[in-house]
This record gives sequence, structure tokens and C-alpha cells, in this order.
Amino acid sequence: MDGVPGLIHSADDFGINDAGIMITETTISGFHGFDENGIPEFARARKAMQYSESIDDFARIMKDGNNGGYANTWLIGDRKTDEIGRLELGLKNITLDRTKDGYFVGSNFPINPKLIAEETDFPIDDPNTPNQVRHRRWDQLMAEYKGKIDVEAGKRFETDHYDVLTKEIDPNERTLCGHIDKSSRGLKGWQGPFAPAGAAEAKVSDSTMAEKLSFVAGSGHPCGVPFHAKQHLKEHPEYAWQSSLLEDLKPNAWTVVAAGHE
Repeated sequence: MDGVPGLIHSADDFGINDAGIMITETTISGFHGFDENGIPEFARARKAMQYSESIDDFARIMKDGNNGGYANTWLIGDRKTDEIGRLELGLKNITLDRTKDGYFVGSNFPINPKLIAEETDFPIDDPNTPNQVRHRRWDQLMAEYKGKIDVEAGKRFETDHYDVLTKEIDPNERTLCGHIDKSSRGLKGWQGPFAPAGAAEAKVSDSTMAEKLSFVAGSGHPCGVPFHAKQHLKEHPEYAWQSSLLEDLKPNAWTVVAAGHE
């Protein structure tokens, strides 16, 4: 998993365990609903990442005490069975889909119509929201790379700058490799125009790497585009209040990360 020093929780909700389970998620946008008597997501996710041995196991642990807080669509892979799953974990509506011959993608969009209607204010009828645009781009790439998806393809997906609306290479809030700092629109409900935000790292793995508790990671904008803090604040002084903490984001080469063995 990945986190910060001293933290025994994957802050990105990304993990690989020695039972062959691979886990990640994206938040369900526009979600509302919370059970104050439930168990926090970070506690359930931490337990599920360490102890789940199957897709069903993961789903069981995540549903046990589910409080609806930080509601996510979880993507799960099991390298032992060559099966993948998608757990859309609302508070009232929970859906587990699985396949051995297909794909699941996530970019902060809900799937289940009942969940959308009852538990979100997600603008499902607007095809031009950034989440919907990214969804269409994922589907395009999955069709294009069907039968050819490997780690190198994963890197290309994570660094993709194609805007489906404009049909141009234009890194912004609608592209898979997010660059809100370059968008005059910002990301409504989260970040204002030209906010210093976006994709700051990426990770890719496959079943062979996962068997060795390994993955490749790109830090900084994984696409290689640098972010210069002083220049950005000069051009967008409305974010000057961040000057004492905001630093340059230097892109780093993709690096193989592996668990150590004594």
C-alpha cells in the first residue's frame, strides 16, 4: 500500500496483498448519506486490504459496519482466479459485479441507477461533466486496447491527455491525467479555475508483478509535465494564500516498487 510515514493505512486506497488481491477505488461524486453508528471507511479498508483473500472476502469486510462515509466504487482483482470485481458501495445500495472476461473502470462516476437516484445528486443526464467525459475516454481506450492491456498500456492510460469533448490533446480537468491547474473551468464542487491540483502520482501493476507484491509508480505528474509553484502563483495570485506550503511538482521516471524480503 502507499501512505505517509507513520501511517499504517493506504491514503490512496491502493493495495496489493500476499493473497493475490489487488485493490483501488474512486470516490462516488455527489454522494450523500451517513450512518454515525457505522465503522469508518479507513478502518474497514485497512482491514480488508490486509486480510481479504478473495473478491467476496473484500466485499464482506467493506460491507460490515458500512457507514456510507467516503462512499467509493472499489475495483478489485484476484490474480489467483483471474477475476476482477467492482463493488459500488453506497449506504443503502450496494452492487458487486464481477467478470473473468471484461473490464471495470472508475473516474468518480456512479453506475447503479437506483444508487444514483436515491443517494447522489450526480448530474447523470449531463454527458459533459468531467467525470462523464473521463468515463467515455476509459471506454474508448478499453475498446482500443482489448486483448492488449499490459503494464506499458496502463502507463499510457494513466498519462492520457485526450479530451473527448474537444477531440484534442489538452491536459485539463476532463483528461485521465488530470491537470486542474491548466483549466479555466476548474472542477466544480471541488477546485476553482486554475487551482493547483490534479494527478500527482500513478501506479500500475499486473498479476505477475502482484505475485511479487510489486508495481510501477510515477510521482509528480506521471505524464512528465512539471508544475512550477512560483510561476503558477504569479499567474494566478488568487492562490497566493498557498505560497508558504505550495512546492514545485517535479515529474519522476516510472519506478518499480517491490516489498522487501528478509
